[in-house]
Amino acid sequence: MDLNVERNLDSLIKSTTHKWIFVGGKGGVGKTTSSSSIAIQMALNQPSKQFLLISTDPAHNLSDAFGEKFGKDARKVTGMDNLSCMEIDPAAALKDMNDMAISSGSNGNGDDLSDLLQGGALADLTGSIPGIDEALSFMEVMKHIKRQEQGEGERFDCVIFDTAPTGHTLRFLQLPTTLAKLLDKFSEITGKLGPMLNSFMGSGNNVDITGKLNELKANVETIREQFTNPDLTTFVCVCISEFLSLYETERLIQELMSYDMDVNSIVVNQLLFAEFDKEHNCKRCQSRWKMQKKYLDQIDELYEDFHVVKMPLCAGEIRGLENLKKFSQFLLKEYDPISDNPVIYELEDKN
Repeated sequence: MDLNVERNLDSLIKSTTHKWIFVGGKGGVGKTTSSSSIAIQMALNQPSKQFLLISTDPAHNLSDAFGEKFGKDARKVTGMDNLSCMEIDPAAALKDMNDMAISSGSNGNGDDLSDLLQGGALADLTGSIPGIDEALSFMEVMKHIKRQEQGEGERFDCVIFDTAPTGHTLRFLQLPTTLAKLLDKFSEITGKLGPMLNSFMGSGNNVDITGKLNELKANVETIREQFTNPDLTTFVCVCISEFLSLYETERLIQELMSYDMDVNSIVVNQLLFAEFDKEHNCKRCQSRWKMQKKYLDQIDELYEDFHVVKMPLCAGEIRGLENLKKFSQFLLKEYDPISDNPVIYELEDKN
């Protein structure tokens, strides 16, 4: 193990350059708790900056984690002036897309594109396409960047992503490259395709297809450049100390590296530290901790140059801002199983 690498996320949480932080891993390992904890600590340690926590997982958990309702528009976390949350809703985004297509496709003749889209036909069609959730999440990121560049809406210094399980996240991160290739192909035939689409969209709508494609391509390229810049973007892997989770984490890291994305942090959740907890000792806990230690040793050996943060399994649910604050302190200060043990039994009951 490289002793020069800090076993915490202090450098990331206090970073003044990062604009995009992705938090992801296998399902059920505590991604939402980890992303919420990172966002809270960044907001607490940099009070002059604004932070946005976005859920790109169709099964949203941010509202449950904080104990308040969030939606498709950014809203401040109660009790924090510089942290907002939003949950991207693919169904609502599809409806907005359908409505936009109807308004832009009407020429008043009753026989154009708008008639084909009435009743949500576009939403029904695209909703069944594999990967549509990731594509819509990516579109929301593009809209966010565009608003920032144009100075519209609230400006956020850093965006933290609470991502879907590994497979969905990898598809999401592949989209900039995939879209760039696709747009290159479209550009090759846009001279022929443009007039045909303009005719299809209706005579009263002279859409500049080439201009739209070039604008979209420029936005995609901007995102791709930012996502592969280690000063602006990083990925925090979340796992538990079990074989399947460790295996999937390694696969995720290898994929991220193939995308040229920075990844140097791992949060290991749900650790028992049973040998230190004499007061609440049990044979089952000891047996499970023995298994956890075996995989922890492998994690330390495989990722000796990573920031590996070991987080305890708490006695209660980590829900609500105050509980998240208590838990998230161990991202900055390595958890001590002896002196910090009482904290895991002090969480407020939010049921």
